[in-house]
Amino acid sequence: MYIQTRVKSGDAPAKSTGVRVAIYQPNGGLCGSVEAIEKSLDLLKEKAKIAKESYDAQLISVPELFLSGYAFQSDEVAHSICLSLEDVMQKVAPIASEIGITVVCPYAQKEMHQDKEYYYDSILVVDENGELLKNYKKTHLWGPDENRLWSSGYTLEEEGEAFTVFSVNGFNVGVLNCYEAEFAELSRILVVRGARLIVIPTAADLRAVVEGVWTTQTYPDVSKNLIPARSLENNVFVAYNNFSGVGYTIENTQRVDRVEYLGNSIVADPHGKIMSEARHNEEVMLIVDCVDEEYEPTHPCGTNYIKDRRPSLYGHLIKD
Repeated sequence: MYIQTRVKSGDAPAKSTGVRVAIYQPNGGLCGSVEAIEKSLDLLKEKAKIAKESYDAQLISVPELFLSGYAFQSDEVAHSICLSLEDVMQKVAPIASEIGITVVCPYAQKEMHQDKEYYYDSILVVDENGELLKNYKKTHLWGPDENRLWSSGYTLEEEGEAFTVFSVNGFNVGVLNCYEAEFAELSRILVVRGARLIVIPTAADLRAVVEGVWTTQTYPDVSKNLIPARSLENNVFVAYNNFSGVGYTIENTQRVDRVEYLGNSIVADPHGKIMSEARHNEEVMLIVDCVDEEYEPTHPCGTNYIKDRRPSLYGHLIKD
């Protein structure tokens, strides 16, 4: 594994000044099975330990649906290996507390509402003490496959509020999920609510095998355009975290479906500049210090995108 660091010193940021982030870009590997979950938990613990013990990272993130892998042999298989919040907490919280690092861990979730089972593309966030900071359910699903597999989060009143922030080392953090990076409104909501860093796990692919044939249409690589734009327009750090290489599902030990991921994980600073980035086809961990005081305002004379908004004029944005 290649390690790329963008840090000022051996010491992580002091309380309330920032956060040292580890963005782990794994090879796609095994997807859509109980074996994949077991392998991913071992990998998470291994990489979290490296991030904390060797680099004093305060938060580690992994890609979308990391525990199970993004690709599934069938809807039935996907739903059969979904974990409840309680189950995934039992698996991930001990890793976070043992190592002493906040963990952002996407997974496939199942949850009962009014005697009906729902399935979500979720992100668990557990702090360094093993306490739950956020369980976020993807709200904007991508394409027919995701809309068939998963329910949209926060359609039910008992689910609570979607876009909330939490504190890591006294620094406000929010999460979004993959396709949601491409909706300017979502990052803006988190920033208005106080986020200084937005972590966005993704599973953006270069191509996939569909019915035995590689697709030719590539998912747009938003890492070099939209991610820096999200950072600049909100004056916030954004970390976008993808898989690399090929992930595959199995049936009777034979590979039956494959996805080749874009890689290109990236961290952008509040000026819209790239702080650290991974190449397409490599296993890498980006270690980055996100510290506000290192960045002056983007505009002179107190001009500020957030302060200068006029929300009373934006009502048309929520009209059907």
